[in-house]
Amino acid sequence: MKQRILKPEPLTAAAFRPYGDVLETATAKELRPINYGNTERYHDIARLDLLNQQGTPLVSIFRSRPLPRPIQVKVMERHPLSSQAFFPLSNHPYMVVVAEAGEFDAARLRAFLAGPQQGVNYAAGTWHHYSLALDKVCDFMVIDRGGPEKNLDEVYFEGDDILSIDY
Repeated sequence: MKQRILKPEPLTAAAFRPYGDVLETATAKELRPINYGNTERYHDIARLDLLNQQGTPLVSIFRSRPLPRPIQVKVMERHPLSSQAFFPLSNHPYMVVVAEAGEFDAARLRAFLAGPQQGVNYAAGTWHHYSLALDKVCDFMVIDRGGPEKNLDEVYFEGDDILSIDY
């Protein structure tokens, strides 16, 4: 049996850069006062890539239930044609598990602990686990691609391979 344990690290824009964008006020390229000075616009925090091969933007809400601890990673997915952005609507931390785009390599998986005010935008082709609520059910606003082409690849951990997240 091959068992591996991932230790999550804090989610930061610098650490997450190979996988996409961290969505938070600190990553804004510009701060713009709008609405007669009553609102601050944290401008241009992510590169959405949704239009490839006749894609159209979709906005959805995903509701994720916590998995039993320790979390066992059994499947990873990627969207080769587009980015996929998640922003938490619940005031709870959650876990992000990723690997760089390209051929899947389980040895290169990383886990990040995301705060309740941080979203992520996975770059096209980035391997990621589905939304991992930790202690409570969490809702996420999701912006991703709709369209006629297949935009989902999955890989499964098989046999004696066990990957757990210890947090």
